[in-house]
Amino acid sequence: MDTARATAQLPLRERKKLRTRQALVDTALELFTERGFDGVTLDELCDAVEVSKRTFFRTFTSKEDVATAPLHDLWRAFLDELEEARPDGGPLHELLRDVLLAALDRMPGEEWAHRVLLSRRLAAHNPSMGAHGLAFCDRTGRAALDVVVRRFDLGGTPDGPDHLRAHLAVDLLVAAWHRGLETWTAEAAGTDGAARPTRADLAAAFRRACAALPGSLTLTAHPDPGCA
Repeated sequence: MDTARATAQLPLRERKKLRTRQALVDTALELFTERGFDGVTLDELCDAVEVSKRTFFRTFTSKEDVATAPLHDLWRAFLDELEEARPDGGPLHELLRDVLLAALDRMPGEEWAHRVLLSRRLAAHNPSMGAHGLAFCDRTGRAALDVVVRRFDLGGTPDGPDHLRAHLAVDLLVAAWHRGLETWTAEAAGTDGAARPTRADLAAAFRRACAALPGSLTLTAHPDPGCA
């Protein structure tokens, strides 16, 4: 079921909460982009959306949290998808890739992609956003590994080599995602503004990064004659 249909079936109170949450995200990204992350106080953001700080803190922990929400939504959807995934005996890294692509497909179209781009541009100039994102990434990676170990038969023992490989598979997925996201963001910077980068463009960049993973593990290094 797509996101819009799922939201429409929620009780009225839950739909109102989601609308308020989205208004906070959209307004925050707009104001932070216009005036700078440090140029907007939490009080000003809440006033712009006409909500109390108490309402804000029911949903977000900080300005950094609301500014990074679009990508965090993706990874929460990834964990949901991973809970439902049915392995077919193929490589774990391919399963994880496909689960993340399924989560990406759940994101609400190009509006979401535009929010991600605004968030990424803000994070490039705000170390506190980067630190917040790294902490979230670490927690999500650990949560994903917990799901993999709990739901899938990896063989061996909890401390054995198969579980180490599973941990590395999750790490490689995250690394490939970041490289794809980095490429997508850089390509967006080169557009003339007439066409926005799309969710499909982001999925393609992520696929290319995943495809490069096997070659990265067998890449050889030789002395550079020019450095002798």
